[in-house]
Amino acid sequence: MLAQKSAMRPAVASRARSVSVKAASANRPSWFPGSKFPDHLDGTLVGDHGFDPLGLGKDPAKLKWYQQAELQNGRWAMMGAAGILVPDLFHSVGLGGPAAQVPWFEAGKYEYFAPPSALFASMMFLFAFVEFRRLQDIRKPGSVNQDPIFTNNKLPDGEVGYPGGIFDPLGYSKGGSLQTLKLKEVKNARLAMLGFAGFVAQWFTTGKTPLQNLADHLADPWSTTVLSNDLARL
Repeated sequence: MLAQKSAMRPAVASRARSVSVKAASANRPSWFPGSKFPDHLDGTLVGDHGFDPLGLGKDPAKLKWYQQAELQNGRWAMMGAAGILVPDLFHSVGLGGPAAQVPWFEAGKYEYFAPPSALFASMMFLFAFVEFRRLQDIRKPGSVNQDPIFTNNKLPDGEVGYPGGIFDPLGYSKGGSLQTLKLKEVKNARLAMLGFAGFVAQWFTTGKTPLQNLADHLADPWSTTVLSNDLARL
């Protein structure tokens, strides 16, 4: 009898785990309700809603890199969206100086303090330096997680790309809401990437900035829509 009970315990535990996993999956938001979650996306990644129709994340190493790529591109998109909308807003109210008078799609024509070629070369060097260090820390966790100048600053192990140690002036990583903040960040990052794609589409079809398009629509909402644009209808 004792042997039978002992043999039954693993099976009961296995069924309990299976039921808990199914329950978690049932409560987990899906990018397409009713679709099956891929086996390699178990919900542990921030913002994981089971979206991988091409199976690009089946390799765990590549999945980690794709997660980092989404995070970094999303942060640039958020900065880019703000860099488009804020000067556009200043321009609309007559503020911001000469730089705000240049629409975002003609920013390269503005005369900066140095030639565009020198600024581009400096930017690419700094980008490459930071990205190479980040790649190395992903490949070999903990190998490049220390500030090269301020050596007292160090990233926590396994937290590549997130604050804590090196840059966290407001102490967000110290509280218990870090996971919630990570989810909010990736949601806003995805929205910003889609938003920037929309800004590009607006410029291509109308030749105007986002706020100019918004003003035109508000001035005549029934006639100025995406359906009234010849290029957008193609």
